[in-house]
Amino acid sequence: MAGGESQTPVSLSDRELQIIDLVAAGLTNQDIAVKLEISKRTVDNHISNILDKTHTENRVALVRWALQWGKVCLNDVNCCSLPNQND
Repeated sequence: MAGGESQTPVSLSDRELQIIDLVAAGLTNQDIAVKLEISKRTVDNHISNILDKTHTENRVALVRWALQWGKVCLNDVNCCSLPNQND
């Protein structure tokens, strides 16, 4: 698989899935922090942990991984059940 993406399922928290969805939507770490009302450093840590868990090297590879495993919906493509964004 290109980009070193994991070929096995990965266990992610609801918050990590929420952050992946926001990364896929194109938000920066600062934008994610503002939207979720958490610090940018917390977002940085979440993304670092997510990259480690998914064995991806960057945000693009992470979004590719998320699409492959049905973790995000983009423009009604690859739609799945996502955690409630209002939690």
